[in-house]
Amino acid sequence: MEVKNKIGFLNSGIGQKVTMALTGLFLCIFLIVHLTGNFQLFHHDSGLAFNEYAVFMTTFPPIKFVSYGLYAMILYHAFKGLHLAYKNTKARPVKYQVEKASANSPWTSRYMGVLGTIILVFICTHMSNFWWEYHNGPIPLTKYETSLVNGTMTASTYVGEIAGKKLEYNNADNTLHTVIIKDLYVVVAEAFHNIGLVILYVLAMAALGFHLVHGFQSSFQTVGFNHVRYTKVIQAIGIYVFGIAIPIAFAAMPIYFYLLSIHLI
Repeated sequence: MEVKNKIGFLNSGIGQKVTMALTGLFLCIFLIVHLTGNFQLFHHDSGLAFNEYAVFMTTFPPIKFVSYGLYAMILYHAFKGLHLAYKNTKARPVKYQVEKASANSPWTSRYMGVLGTIILVFICTHMSNFWWEYHNGPIPLTKYETSLVNGTMTASTYVGEIAGKKLEYNNADNTLHTVIIKDLYVVVAEAFHNIGLVILYVLAMAALGFHLVHGFQSSFQTVGFNHVRYTKVIQAIGIYVFGIAIPIAFAAMPIYFYLLSIHLI
């Protein structure tokens, strides 16, 4: 009986909103983790730090397990959000004639479905360009050789094959450390030579920012965490951290590589 009640709650309108809120908050945590990892792109080490991060994220078993759960959660959150937006539209087919919608709710709330659709298209593009390519495409190999005497490092294209995504060893007299690794960094850098792709990413990050401005605060309200003492703090975090800082940081990456490609930085 208890199991049936729980299933009934999850299938109810309130239950679906709660699961949307919880998955949304979890995805906010993921954004912070993903951003931290992607900051490795800015290291001046010919991509070594980012490539090692990519290997870790795709080979460490606990991370792989969480990642596949995360992918499922992203799809659930996206399609359930679109479903709820559709249901809300069907429930009120005739628009209010006296009161304007803008007087009742912010536009970020009214257009959550549209913003979510833009973000879903972006995610599919992003996964195709990098995740799928990294696992299945012809990713080049790069050899990084670091002197254990003075710390200098050189990077060069490696022609050959290795087992797995990374090979690491020291030479016989322990004076040189060598890493041969799949070079996702160069794939990212070359992808953002395309101004069209850069514009798509920037627009998607703008959509993400507007989506999170409403979604972050709304999620806390949905799960019952809505006290006058904390509301302003939650609003500030939603606006300034998730609505502005995080989308700008993500958008900075494609812009950075595009400016590099045209030699402006």
